[in-house]
Amino acid sequence: MQFKNPEILYFLFLLILPILVHLFQLRRFKKQEFTNVKLLKELQIQTRKSAKIKKWLLLATRLVLLTALIFAFAQPFFKAKDFDKKNNELILVIDNSFSMQVKGKSGELLKRTIQDILENTPEDQQLSVLTNDENFYDTNIKNIQKELQNLNYSSTPFNPAAIITRIEAKKPGIPKDILFITDAVGLKEELKTNLSETSSLYYQLVEAKETNNIAIENVQISQVLDQFYELKISIKSYGDFENDVPISMYNGKKLVGKALISKEKPQKEILFTIPKTDFHGYVSIQDNSLAYDNSFYFSISKPQKSNVIAVGNSTKNDFLSRIYTAEEFNFTSTELNTLNYNAIDDADAIILNELPTIPNALSVTLKNYYSKGGTIIFIPDVNSSESNYNLFLRNFSNIILSEKTTKEKQITQISFNHPIYTNVFDKKVSNFQYPKTNATFNVNGSNLPVLQYEDKSVFLGNITNKLGNLYFFSTSLNKENSNFQNSPLIVPTFYNMGQNNNKSGLNAFIIGNNNYTIINETIAKDNVLSVTNAENSFIPMQQILNNKIKLTFGNSPEKSGNYEVLKNKESLKSISFNYPRNESDLLQINTDYFDSCTEVNAVSTFYSDIHSSRTSNEVWKYFIFATLLLLLVELLIQKFVK
Repeated sequence: MQFKNPEILYFLFLLILPILVHLFQLRRFKKQEFTNVKLLKELQIQTRKSAKIKKWLLLATRLVLLTALIFAFAQPFFKAKDFDKKNNELILVIDNSFSMQVKGKSGELLKRTIQDILENTPEDQQLSVLTNDENFYDTNIKNIQKELQNLNYSSTPFNPAAIITRIEAKKPGIPKDILFITDAVGLKEELKTNLSETSSLYYQLVEAKETNNIAIENVQISQVLDQFYELKISIKSYGDFENDVPISMYNGKKLVGKALISKEKPQKEILFTIPKTDFHGYVSIQDNSLAYDNSFYFSISKPQKSNVIAVGNSTKNDFLSRIYTAEEFNFTSTELNTLNYNAIDDADAIILNELPTIPNALSVTLKNYYSKGGTIIFIPDVNSSESNYNLFLRNFSNIILSEKTTKEKQITQISFNHPIYTNVFDKKVSNFQYPKTNATFNVNGSNLPVLQYEDKSVFLGNITNKLGNLYFFSTSLNKENSNFQNSPLIVPTFYNMGQNNNKSGLNAFIIGNNNYTIINETIAKDNVLSVTNAENSFIPMQQILNNKIKLTFGNSPEKSGNYEVLKNKESLKSISFNYPRNESDLLQINTDYFDSCTEVNAVSTFYSDIHSSRTSNEVWKYFIFATLLLLLVELLIQKFVK
């Protein structure tokens, strides 16, 4: 037991006063002569004994009464179990990721959570409220009521560990009570923190009523026809669904196609055919679960010809002219001594085709070209010295060509997931006629293999600075050394290496993936490009690359949709952004993540628990009650004890 006012206990020394009064209260008795009768003597003795007992009873009662009164003023209490955490800062962390859109027993999980907080948090309670992407520090519910009621869903995944890091950066070393309110969808491993021992972590798990969901995962161009694009819509269903699901495609606001996803045999892929023109729209479905993954926005620019320059012997370049046709490419074949260096910056791809040596001036020019987003395709002459080639390759990476092997080798390994082959094969192919080479350089150094020999050595590799690309072969492609020119692989390989994705194809960026795009435009140093649609606008990071501009989007924009890249009010390019599909599977609930936390079933329970565990049990009122009871006892003694 402890006391709020322990100094009051010094008054206990005053208890000696009633003791002294009782002990030294001497009375003189007058002698009274009576007849010497035995009965009278016995009565006299009994009366004196009774008076003595009454005195001691009154003394004891008064001592206990005064003691109880002194204890009451000292305010005794029993310390609470978590008394040391009484002054902890209160922090509520609300999961506002897209999985919280789903309906629970009382409506959407996020909206119900906000309502519970507003109803059960005292208006004067000092607290901080954090979400996936917003912070409200040192406030109260009354001040942020409107902000919470208008809270938007966030494309930022719910990451409690990262949020704790944000809190610690703002309030380092301060003891805290943190309540996480989440559905625990998509959480990984287990929460680990470096919070002090006086901090406490709690979590409330909010549960969805239904966990079935259908999501549009992706949109790709599966086939390019003369006048049409064939689009492949990837659908993913989680759980069973009761009805057929309609799917619609819009170009802007115009409906251009409809289909039905059967509940009996739900398709994983649906094909749409659209005219081969500019497209700036989306595809959408309607289900009764999550809404954020029901639309997928994409843009297709009208194809522009890519500029490809092949440097080498005109005879050896002949097979390239059959791939880079005039309908889709501006193809130029040139000898090294007639190469126009000024044209390199305008090229989308430069092919070095079996040059015996690469001049230092060309190496320096191509290094600068690569750093600004250019594509280089390097084909060595297997009969030349590798030392000169290594001087060139050193400008880009640690790739080294070592002494050649003069034996026949087959090309058997294809990296189907590489961007070159993403839409080339419907399935992995293993039974085609393998191309072969008679002699090849050995390749050392880190790279991304695209095509490999049967012994896992590199035939075609790729390195990138995330802006430009260098594709390099380990051997010559002339017909004397290889039959690769006769292989069905050669057309998609060179076609896709030479294609500028910014001039053709489909773009559909995923928000948060640090996407970038290249705009073929020039601007003054004090001007900037903006990315805008009817509802939102932002200015991306911009890097000027001679006659091009690199736009990096980071975590922008906040909302998915179709956007335009604007120079002043002129539209330069249509681009589209989509939310990541990380939370479409509502069954990925990981409650083990919060093993180090205390679970509560409601916000009201949380407040009740921390109040009861930190509020001391004050017992002074019992001493007041004892004091009153002892006063009554003293009165009864005075009245009934003779």
